Amino acid sequence: MAVALVLGLVFLCGAAAGALAMNSGLHARLHQPAFGTSAGNALAFARLQKELDLTPAQSEQLESILNDMWQYYRTVLSDSESRVEQVLTPEQRQKFKRLLQHQIK
Repeated sequence: MAVALVLGLVFLCGAAAGALAMNSGLHARLHQPAFGTSAGNALAFARLQKELDLTPAQSEQLESILNDMWQYYRTVLSDSESRVEQVLTPEQRQKFKRLLQHQIK
């Protein structure tokens, strides 16, 4: 009985700590938006602006360069995905798409 009570208290303490972490915003900081998404790109750019202490002119130029880079990245990824899918069977394509979705998240 005492062991069950101790385990129950430990569980409740863990749940309370998790709830506090979620409410404090810790969860959001640990789970940043994915690279390649507009939110992820904006976050990465904001961090660069802050860390590098960019001037407004530098920020404008860097944003343009990074937008080009992200567009290139999406194009290469899409082209590569199409080439891989040409080699796979329909069942393998479905599995491949699921694997990609897990890698991006």
